[in-house]
Amino acid sequence: MDRLNKYLAHAGLGSRRHCEELIVAGRVTIDGQPVRELGTRVAPGQTVSVDGQPVRSERHVYWLLNKPRGVLCTNADPAGRTRAIDLMEHVPERVYTVGRLDEESEGLLLLTNDGDLANQLTHPRYGVTKTYLVQVAGKPSHEDLQKLLQGVWLSDGHVRAKSARAIKKQGESTWLRIVLSEGKNREIRRMLAKLEHKVLRLRRVALGPVQLGRLRPGKSRRLGTEEVKTLREIASKDRRSE
Repeated sequence: MDRLNKYLAHAGLGSRRHCEELIVAGRVTIDGQPVRELGTRVAPGQTVSVDGQPVRSERHVYWLLNKPRGVLCTNADPAGRTRAIDLMEHVPERVYTVGRLDEESEGLLLLTNDGDLANQLTHPRYGVTKTYLVQVAGKPSHEDLQKLLQGVWLSDGHVRAKSARAIKKQGESTWLRIVLSEGKNREIRRMLAKLEHKVLRLRRVALGPVQLGRLRPGKSRRLGTEEVKTLREIASKDRRSE
């Protein structure tokens, strides 16, 4: 028997954490009875519903979207702004974003209904790298780049880049290539703000071995079998044991 949160995640309802929130909120029933205990398990043949709608298992799908600037990674927006999932209407399964890019950031965004893989790709302990191209005002010095590697203190802890280097100048700005293995909210923007370099543009170009490539903004593609296999292999390695 599967734990209820795992059952819901495998059915495409979101990450396990999100599914736990659904359970605690009393939105989940088993055979018509509300369930709020996170340790509840689902037996074969039982009917699980969320908000009165039966949950049916879905095949796992994996999509890569080139998120444009101005698009949100939230599930709901009262203001009616465009969300990443609005660009995935051609996908019949209920997919959700793996991690987030803030509204003004762009680039590679993975969407799936595989809650287990999504959790591993976003949890810091697995150390899955994310690569960004970042345009900043001014010209960061060698010392600035070293500070990114050594780490800076933010309100929610100490963060550092796995690698950081300048790749080209553009007028009065500079493009940097930064690799992270963490995923704190607006991490790169806040790190560079500490060094007094405003971010003008931020684009994620890789998640582990998966590359954005030449995919146009707003377009999406399925991940290939080998890409999914490689992501699983990388995400399964707990960096705490190394």
